[in-house]
Amino acid sequence: MFRSVAAALMLATALPLPVLAQGTQPATAPAGPPKLIVAISVDQFSADLFSEYRSTFEGGLKRLTQGAVFPHGYQSHAATETCPGHSTILTGSRPSRTGIIANTWFDLSTAREDKAVYCAEDESQPGSNSGNYVASPIHLKVPTLGGRMKIANPATRVVSVAGKDRAAIMMGGPTADQVWWLGGPQGYVSYKGIAIPPLVAKVNAELSARLARPSAGMELPQQCVAKDFAVSVGGGKTVGNGRFAREANDFKGFRISPEQDAMTLVLAAGAIESMALGKQAQTDIISIGLSATDYVGHTYGTEGTESCIQVARLDRELGAFFDRLDKQGIDYMVVLTADHGGHDLPERQRENAMPDESRADAALTPKALTAAIAAKTGLTGKKLIWGDGPAGDLYIDKGLTAAQRKAVETEALRLLRAHPQVQAVLTGAEIAATPSPSGPPEYWSLLQKARASYDAQRSGDLVLMLKPGVTPIIDPTKGSVATHGSPWDNDRRVPILFWRKAMRGFEQPRGVETVDILPTLAAQIGLPVAKSEIDGRCLDLIPGEGDSCAK
Repeated sequence: MFRSVAAALMLATALPLPVLAQGTQPATAPAGPPKLIVAISVDQFSADLFSEYRSTFEGGLKRLTQGAVFPHGYQSHAATETCPGHSTILTGSRPSRTGIIANTWFDLSTAREDKAVYCAEDESQPGSNSGNYVASPIHLKVPTLGGRMKIANPATRVVSVAGKDRAAIMMGGPTADQVWWLGGPQGYVSYKGIAIPPLVAKVNAELSARLARPSAGMELPQQCVAKDFAVSVGGGKTVGNGRFAREANDFKGFRISPEQDAMTLVLAAGAIESMALGKQAQTDIISIGLSATDYVGHTYGTEGTESCIQVARLDRELGAFFDRLDKQGIDYMVVLTADHGGHDLPERQRENAMPDESRADAALTPKALTAAIAAKTGLTGKKLIWGDGPAGDLYIDKGLTAAQRKAVETEALRLLRAHPQVQAVLTGAEIAATPSPSGPPEYWSLLQKARASYDAQRSGDLVLMLKPGVTPIIDPTKGSVATHGSPWDNDRRVPILFWRKAMRGFEQPRGVETVDILPTLAAQIGLPVAKSEIDGRCLDLIPGEGDSCAK
């Protein structure tokens, strides 16, 4: 894979490969603000994964551990999904302020049959629905760092590339110059409506050529050998000992593998070079959403050979990418984090000393709740409860009278609070009445976590929280085997790493938030941001005397 990434980088940029060794740094730190900000989100790269494999890092991830390391960063809100998480990273704001409360929420007042609204969908477009939509950033209520930089200096170039549309859109924002994501076998696409530039066409052609070739699988690093055993999830389906072998033209196999991240980094490196990002008077910014870790985690879990290989390849591919930037002589600053963490499948957890792990009861689904409530209240023939699974936001049908709604809420609370897999059920009213949380995120209550995710126009009437160790995937034989989304720390905790050449490194084990990234980077480039407009705080990246936030 390392050689194939290198070859793809040559193809994308038509320039020779770098020969600089990984981790090579100048003797003194550059003066002034960095010329390029590189903001990387590794989807589902939990603090647990970071900690588990940290001693094995040899490439780009090792380089980043030589900077400012916050191993206990927090996506501090309750709804630890991809879209909300990405909305926090470069806005400085929690989902309660960004408006991105979930990957999908429900608008029961809409006339369209599909009441679900995808976070990166323009549902006003004819024929749009949550599964087949026109991608758009219209639901993001606050500016991104790139948007603020362009306001301060219109010459700033803002680019966002990712494996998923919601990652690229939420990090780039509505004013980005270019936004690209992997749209399918045809390659990278954009919502911006611009003509495909030669670089993207070349990367898409390389992707097509790669897809046309089968893959025999990837080598198993030594640190992954102990994980090489199959785990049954039922129905003849097993996971845990894969190597990412795939047939020719198997796009799904390509997407759920390190190959996807490799191509995203190819596009990012090519965009930096073709647009000469970081080589003009102003500071530019590129955000990069690496999505393969998430696809691997959902498909195979987080503790098999698949996840282990993915992290090792990610480390190597990031190393090649950073070497490429070094060769260009760009003064760049990196921040790397994740949109959320993740949790391994319960079948393997039970084999690995966690016997109480389980899958959610089907009685907790909106369909089952509707049936049970209807039987109790007599409100038959209607969909009383809306939601997209046995956890998270639940919505009570708006066609009911006030008395009927109260009856439905009362019975839903009774049923859910009596269920042995349920930790808590919070009402929208009690969440809305709670002040926005502050202080160390590791000590927040469930109510405070829910408040950080709450938007009065988009959030549910109820929020269902399952107990730790209960996976909200009922049947793993039909799709994903593992997931995230809970208010528990395995899903909330993510690493936050800052790195710039020759910066003095340090590690701070106390909890910080991903919303702290924007004010921290803004201070590095001298961009003022009003504290009243964001939820985060600036992190001082200078160990010892001095304060990078005082610039």
